[in-house]
Amino acid sequence: MRSEVLKNNGSAVRSEEASPHPSPLTPHPVLPPATLGMLGGGQLGRFFVSAAHELGYKVWVLDPDPHSPAGQLAERHLAVPYDDYAALDEMAAECAAVTTEFENVPAGTLDYLAKFIPVRPGAAAVAVCQNRIAEKTFLKDNGLPHGAFAPIHSEDDIKNANAGLFPGILKVARFGYDGKGQAVVNDRDAALAAFHAFKGETCILEQKLTLDYEVSIVLARDENGIVRCFPTAENSHRKGILDVSIAPARGAACLRDSAAEYAERIAEKLGYIGTLGVEFFVSRGELVVNEMAPRPHNSGHYTLDACVTSQYEQQVRALCGLPLGEACAHSAAVMVNLLGDLWYDGESYREPDWAVLTAIPNLKLHLYGKHHARPGRKMGHFTVIGDDAEAVLKTAMDARRAIGIRDE
Repeated sequence: MRSEVLKNNGSAVRSEEASPHPSPLTPHPVLPPATLGMLGGGQLGRFFVSAAHELGYKVWVLDPDPHSPAGQLAERHLAVPYDDYAALDEMAAECAAVTTEFENVPAGTLDYLAKFIPVRPGAAAVAVCQNRIAEKTFLKDNGLPHGAFAPIHSEDDIKNANAGLFPGILKVARFGYDGKGQAVVNDRDAALAAFHAFKGETCILEQKLTLDYEVSIVLARDENGIVRCFPTAENSHRKGILDVSIAPARGAACLRDSAAEYAERIAEKLGYIGTLGVEFFVSRGELVVNEMAPRPHNSGHYTLDACVTSQYEQQVRALCGLPLGEACAHSAAVMVNLLGDLWYDGESYREPDWAVLTAIPNLKLHLYGKHHARPGRKMGHFTVIGDDAEAVLKTAMDARRAIGIRDE
């Protein structure tokens, strides 16, 4: 039996006698008050729903979590698995176009929906980003800067791997994120132990690089190949999870320009339509592509408050065939993630003192409405904006300490 969450806010509800599937060749642009579909219900989907609502669209969300943040705001929330084809039929019948907020939606789901309505980004582009081996092979085949790597399907692959890959990082090929599913391995024995810990799952062994720092680019590309790049963000992490993003990045302008050029090439080679995030390592002064995210990106949250058009509005515009908005920033910005650790004081669970943050006039607080906080879970973020980049950074780091984030 399929369960679903419905919103009784006056939105149209599909009858059981719905019309046949619309054609996937629905003419563009898709204009308000059309209904859009979102696969995935996390915070990225929640911001998409808000952006779509501001432009006058309705949104259906499909996500198995009955408490999904995006589902709370949507006109309709289908709380079912991504391969529930009866629910996909409903979405195809009622939505004018569909997008996704995370890369691990099954490719079969995207392919199925694409038979009936526009799906952006397409399944082929998402599939490259779903698998680290496919991703690194794509970079290699297209002459894009990447670290040395080897696919690992068995113990023999580790035993026969090039010695230059050690010390390295062993990562599961699929479903790893925010530092999960990976281990630093200094030699073959450590790699074998990690491979066993991952239960023999297909992995990729990547050479460990000397890191100067990390940056990312978020861009939007439309159906005509027009690209709008947001300012490059400089990122720092704690325990494998993004902690702070500074925009614009403080590195050399030529490096920032090169990052944008590489990201545009990636989008072009993927035939990408939508919002795309590209992460880079800066190693010995050179850019190396780390990974691609076929969706809005955590490091692009600052665009909500510091840019003419946010990454989420761009996602709506690209999906609907509207002209892309300007991606330039009107303010310097520093974004800080708020993890579930802040809800714990030792063993006790309590709400953080948000008055500490709301007292800062140029700080924008965003809480995601997640059902329960747990350590490491992204529960919200704040962004400080202003004209003076150094002052913005100081204010953000002071606020970070004041709310209780401690460096270890």
